[in-house]
Amino acid sequence: MLVLGRKPGEFVMIGDDIMVKVVRSEKGDLRLAIHAPESVKITRGEIYGESDVQTNAMGRAKGS
Repeated sequence: MLVLGRKPGEFVMIGDDIMVKVVRSEKGDLRLAIHAPESVKITRGEIYGESDVQTNAMGRAKGS
């Protein structure tokens, strides 16, 4: 895992077509702007975790 420190206005590039820019950074609050092709799925961590739990539960139910 790569860990970077960025200030508001700074950005990182992922490959040639994904840019993650720090828009605002205040105590306990971080705002990011993500520019990516429409084909790239972007999911917040708390939603991603929930979907994993739901997918695993559905898989267990089908196997029962």
